[in-house]
Amino acid sequence: MSISDHGRRPIRQPSKPSTAKCDLNTYTGYLIVEPKYSGCCRLAEMFSEMSHDSINRFLLRERYDPKDLFTEIKGAIELIGGTLSGDDTIVEKPYSDPDKTELISYYWSGKQKKTIKGINLITLYYTDGKGHSFPVNYRLYNQADGQTKNDYLREMVEEVIEWGIKPLNMTTDSWYSSRKNLKFFRNKGLEFLVGIAKNRLVKVEGGQYVRVENLEIPPEGKIVTLKQFGLVKVFKRTFRNGRTRYLIWFQLDESTLAEVTRQDLRELFSIHWGIETYHRALKQLCNIGKFLVRTTEAIGTHFFCSLRAFCQLELMRFQEKIESWYEPQRHLYLQVAREYIVEHFQ
Repeated sequence: MSISDHGRRPIRQPSKPSTAKCDLNTYTGYLIVEPKYSGCCRLAEMFSEMSHDSINRFLLRERYDPKDLFTEIKGAIELIGGTLSGDDTIVEKPYSDPDKTELISYYWSGKQKKTIKGINLITLYYTDGKGHSFPVNYRLYNQADGQTKNDYLREMVEEVIEWGIKPLNMTTDSWYSSRKNLKFFRNKGLEFLVGIAKNRLVKVEGGQYVRVENLEIPPEGKIVTLKQFGLVKVFKRTFRNGRTRYLIWFQLDESTLAEVTRQDLRELFSIHWGIETYHRALKQLCNIGKFLVRTTEAIGTHFFCSLRAFCQLELMRFQEKIESWYEPQRHLYLQVAREYIVEHFQ
């Protein structure tokens, strides 16, 4: 069963039968099964009747947008009461020339602590009450749009709410915890857990504003006033590498802040971690960085198919057809490898 079987409508209803050799399902499947190589030539090698040019034309011709992806997966998730997580990742393209390939630029990598070359993908990732998780909206950062990543995030949240998602919570890292964003989340009726920079100003009742890093924070958290926002509960997390992160939890009903426990923090933080594993799967299992096209339109089609490939893996996982996203690639070539060994080495 494909993800389109769960949607309200297929992505596109053709007016007449297509004569194209390469189509959406073929290219999506290719991204899941190809373990190493990339590009149109490799797919053409798999199908003798399919030329390199026909695959290239598919990437250039199609115009998919984020709502197409959402339409395909909306029937597989509970739209009410889940958690939206916002984050971005850099799809590295170290050997591509930004002057020849559109959308490629230089971005700061918090993980690598340096500027790297690639495409910046911003995603809204939704986890429902049953633990089913899918990307529900996304953007490829484009300097020509004149928007920031925070602009994209607010725009995406607006869209998914309009499309029918009614989330309870919102999670982000500190990049997306600007005062403007926090007020936006609150105005949308969202409770949230977000990371904040260590220099954000907070105060306890009757006290003066201090940097959050200078505040004594007990393990169960502390209720404070975040400057120019309002009451939140702040937590401190120290990781094994010694890195310290500060997180704030906002409740629409301020009187319930005292009831929020560190276990609540762990549960919501665990949900947010899902977007990190999604990023890893896109790169390791869905070949999001393995493309050789250069135009915005063709790159957009490739990225759409890669996200669609991830959704297919997630659907198969919760239908219990596979145990994990990594299973198809791990087992796909076992029989072929066995036959090769038997034929040539025994």
